[in-house]
Amino acid sequence: MGRSRNPRRAAAAVSAVEETVDGGLAQLLPDPDRDRAWTLLIDGAPQSHVDLDDPAYLSFEYQRRLGHVIDLAAPPGKPVHAVHLGGGALTLARYVAATRPRSTQQVVERDASLVQLVRRELPLDPNARIRVRSTDARAGLGKVPDGWADLVIADVFSGARTPAHLTSTEFLDEVRRALKPSGVYAANLADGPPLAHLRGQVATAAARFGELALIADAAVLRGKRFGNAVLVASDLPLPLPELTRRAACDPHPARVEHGRSLTDFTGGALPVTDAAAVDSPAPPPSVFR
Repeated sequence: MGRSRNPRRAAAAVSAVEETVDGGLAQLLPDPDRDRAWTLLIDGAPQSHVDLDDPAYLSFEYQRRLGHVIDLAAPPGKPVHAVHLGGGALTLARYVAATRPRSTQQVVERDASLVQLVRRELPLDPNARIRVRSTDARAGLGKVPDGWADLVIADVFSGARTPAHLTSTEFLDEVRRALKPSGVYAANLADGPPLAHLRGQVATAAARFGELALIADAAVLRGKRFGNAVLVASDLPLPLPELTRRAACDPHPARVEHGRSLTDFTGGALPVTDAAAVDSPAPPPSVFR
């Protein structure tokens, strides 16, 4: 639940911030219900929500699902090495810093002007060990030392679509190289009926990792509407009971598919290679209305 509206903030009429960045028109809109919270939009599409007073607060449902993965990737409070592909307003990096103090993080965000805007308007905790690289996600991942990361989180969208070169087996080979043997990969994916992209991404991850889970709204999994799904992969068993419980108890409940049901979900889809990769499908206009 958000805090009640602050009348002093309403009276002050905190203004939105607008600035053209590499990816389009960036807007930072103040949250009327949380004193120092902002929503980032790019060309009208919501990208991130940040509460500077409470960085452990995750407003977007897909970010809460990624938060569950972060929470369960190591014992509570234990510092981790995390790589974030796609930065936005640095919401998940702030979350890791708040919930796992002394963690060391690398964020790869191609849009350098967006990074500058976020750093200026939504400054990071100076004690947070977060390094931001302004480069392509796959190129930045290539700079991560072998076996360095406990977590690699991919949340990369360009024009509301995931770029093709971040959807292939070759890309996941780079993810595996950067991960520790016990590491976890999580990706925010978006698709709608007939779910060809999502099925292909599950098949691609299955070709590179021994353990998989998919977290999504039941209507998305049934191909009833466009939406987000979080793919989780590792070579070690995933904490499925607790992940399932947390997903089911969320304000927007989700299902966790794994094992045989997840294999059946792919419907025979083949792994995606660089040669055949395409951008994820564009969301219908109604998604952002």
